[in-house]
Amino acid sequence: MTGWQTEQTLGRSAKTMIALTLLSLLLVAAVPVAMLAGVVLMLLGHFVVGLAVFGGSVLAAAVAVVLTGMSGMRRLRKLVSARSFQVVQDDGGKFTVAEEEGSEFPNVVKLDHSEYTEVR
Repeated sequence: MTGWQTEQTLGRSAKTMIALTLLSLLLVAAVPVAMLAGVVLMLLGHFVVGLAVFGGSVLAAAVAVVLTGMSGMRRLRKLVSARSFQVVQDDGGKFTVAEEEGSEFPNVVKLDHSEYTEVR
């Protein structure tokens, strides 16, 4: 059996990305609720307040989505520039690590065929 790392903690930037993503999803999900609240306020005579509630929720959701996207792209660029990804090639059913001159891939675990196929 190979020595798998059983516990791995998230870094600060990963926690930030998760928090931004959850905030974005929450704000996007709140837009229909804000629209309903805005319509109710408009029906009660507060037309400007209803528009402000709906417009503010759309603006907040858009800003959160843009920030999450920008942060995600920056994180992806950091990972690619640090060569945190291993390049794997499929050689007719057998996966091998693509070797580049002068590069080492110490975090790659080579699996036997029996370790990644499903037995039925």
